[in-house]
Amino acid sequence: MIRVAETAGFCFGVNRAVETVYDLLKQGARVCTLGPIIHNPQLVESLSARGVRIIESPEEAQAGETVVIRSHGVPPAVPEKLRALSVPFVDATCPFVQKIHGLVSENSAAGRHLLLAGDAGHPEVQGILGCCRGPFDTFTTAEALEKMFYARPELAKIPVFFCQQTTFNVEEWEKCLFFIKKVCTNASVFDTICNATANRQQEARALSAQSDLMLVVGGRQSSNTAKLRDVCAASCETFLIETADELFALPVAGRRRIGITAGASTPASIIKEVLVTMTDINETNELNFEEMLEESLKSLNTDEKVHGVVVGISPTEVYVDVGRKQAGFIPAAELSSDPGAKPEDLVKIGDEMDLLIMKTNDQEGTIMLSKKRIDAIKGWEDIAAAMDAEEILTGKVTEIVKGGVIVLYNGIRVFIPASQAVANRGDDLEVLKDTEVQFRIIEVNRQRRRAVGSIRSVLREQRKAAQAKFWETVEEGQEFTGTVKSLTNFGAFVDLGGVDGMVHISELSWNRIKHPSEVVSVGDTVQVYVKGLDRENGKISLGYKKAEDNPWEILRNEYPVGTVCDATIVGMTTFGAFARILPGIDGLIHISQIADKRIEKPQDVLKVGETVTVKITEIDFEKKRVSLSIRALLDEQGSEE
Repeated sequence: MIRVAETAGFCFGVNRAVETVYDLLKQGARVCTLGPIIHNPQLVESLSARGVRIIESPEEAQAGETVVIRSHGVPPAVPEKLRALSVPFVDATCPFVQKIHGLVSENSAAGRHLLLAGDAGHPEVQGILGCCRGPFDTFTTAEALEKMFYARPELAKIPVFFCQQTTFNVEEWEKCLFFIKKVCTNASVFDTICNATANRQQEARALSAQSDLMLVVGGRQSSNTAKLRDVCAASCETFLIETADELFALPVAGRRRIGITAGASTPASIIKEVLVTMTDINETNELNFEEMLEESLKSLNTDEKVHGVVVGISPTEVYVDVGRKQAGFIPAAELSSDPGAKPEDLVKIGDEMDLLIMKTNDQEGTIMLSKKRIDAIKGWEDIAAAMDAEEILTGKVTEIVKGGVIVLYNGIRVFIPASQAVANRGDDLEVLKDTEVQFRIIEVNRQRRRAVGSIRSVLREQRKAAQAKFWETVEEGQEFTGTVKSLTNFGAFVDLGGVDGMVHISELSWNRIKHPSEVVSVGDTVQVYVKGLDRENGKISLGYKKAEDNPWEILRNEYPVGTVCDATIVGMTTFGAFARILPGIDGLIHISQIADKRIEKPQDVLKVGETVTVKITEIDFEKKRVSLSIRALLDEQGSEE
């Protein structure tokens, strides 16, 4: 008979780290890991074939790569170095390990001496020690702990605190705990062996006691796999194997009772291969492996509400202390209804919140939580009350969908039809994306989980209020910053903040223009002033031309009589030619001033578009007339000769 341990295979933390790598690969990222992602050579080799590199330090990361920090965790200095090097990274540290990091940092900062049960050379232990702010010691057995205290009796008198590597042998820790209670009078003890480890070891102990032979499947470098082997070896003959191929060299044929377990870093595919191979060797008919595996991962769904405190944040999850031994985590998708929201933007360490338990996994020691669903429960209550009170709400437009937009309010997706989303039909809905808007609820159906709102009704009220206030305070000559709303052949309409005014085409420019679009466009922000008010009919005429751009003022300041300048011929008459000296100002060159000899008509000497040098001989600012002369310059040249 072959029996497989229910808890064999990936634990929560390992599975999370591996899935992180696969997710990044699916996104097309180039990935490298700080050390092997797990202590399983077969899976590491498989990832290597897909381009995943193993590096030992942040400096080894190449440009364009994303670094994944494995479930063992690292000292705080490592992420700091990655940030300093501007290397993108994802922290896949197991929540159980993160909890130890926090305990060690807090207690060592308080002046306590750390005594850590674990292998000093193990990466998890190295990461934990990197969080310690004071003195520390490590030990691997109860015997080693006793020797440490006998050699250094001062340890029994100073404040100390105990933690364990998450994969530490449970039975060995019980021995350590017995000694601690007997010797230490000033010690704080934290049980940091993860539930998955404890359950695996307990199950392996029971299974090995009922077996003639135990097979422990996993990488030979895996600490938790080695612990399982030691546990099983105390009861029966035990072999540690990495692959099914090793079975053929072992004395397994003919054994009546064979037990199989696996370390937390062993993929399900390898366990399945071992089971199938063993079944073939012993010619037994066992339960379907997938069924057994599924049975071992059964989770309890619950609607229990809990209160939690944020203790860790990653790009994919938020870790929460809910006052239980199990590690609480909120998947990013259960944190907010906003699909684009990032965990680091929504919460910070120390935040407290009410949560809903979605799943618990006692064997892995984890609790999956949801904030989104708690928010939704309260959100429906708030929305129903807001509709009854005709209250104005504020929410964020998260999506542009067919027929309208989605506004997120307290975790509730409120649909705003296109006709109710903008002030005017035809307005672009896209400009609302990712903006805060005010709206009213006009329909709620909790059974269908449907809420409908209106932005337009709020905009109309706001516009009406703005109009009333405007007419109370507006005066001629008052300046406004407005937005060009629309253009016609005769002018531009400008929104002054709830009230529209018109800038006539003649007021848009000092120069002659054929259409307002030559000067302004819809959406432009413009500075205007009130030229006239028709309060009875609600009409406002606006001025736009700037005094400093008045070409006659420029002429007065920069082109006095006697100035010689270039001008462009723009028109002809029988009595002379008109030449443009400035945009908006044309001067007359009388026929007698075109040449130093008599001519019949201007076209004999000049042509439209030609640039000539002229002298300003007279300016009449009142009548807006300028006299020019070419002859005066010719006469001056002749006298000089």
